[in-house]
Amino acid sequence: MSVKVEVKRLPHGEGLPLPAYATSGAAGMDVVSAEDVTLVPGARHAVATGLSMAIPAGFEIQVRPRSGLALKHGISVPNTPGTIDSDYRGELKVILINLGSEPFAIQRGDRVAQLVLAPVVQAAWDEVAELDATERGESGFGSTGGHAGL
Repeated sequence: MSVKVEVKRLPHGEGLPLPAYATSGAAGMDVVSAEDVTLVPGARHAVATGLSMAIPAGFEIQVRPRSGLALKHGISVPNTPGTIDSDYRGELKVILINLGSEPFAIQRGDRVAQLVLAPVVQAAWDEVAELDATERGESGFGSTGGHAGL
């Protein structure tokens, strides 16, 4: 299944590829940088992509880190997954953070993140006086076990 998403190339995005799936089974589309920037350790930057888009109502685009950049260089998306709402029409920028120990140079055209088109279901709150009981109840923050119990 494919969903049409209108995309507008901004002047500083000229000559760059549109987001694309690297393989036939890929869930995320690689998106590239439209600028040169160096992230020093601990730094964050909203990396320009040179694109804006009209995401259809009922969908969002999730911005996710690229696993190779995260593993090899500590480059991630700090609000992962980032959300691009269907009513946003500004430039898509990818917030990156350098969690590594070395400066990381990004050049125009480098793949910097993945985009995943996903359906959205909006909640309709129903305020009640009491919630139904469950076996778990109010237990949280590791109450179901974890690495400490191994």
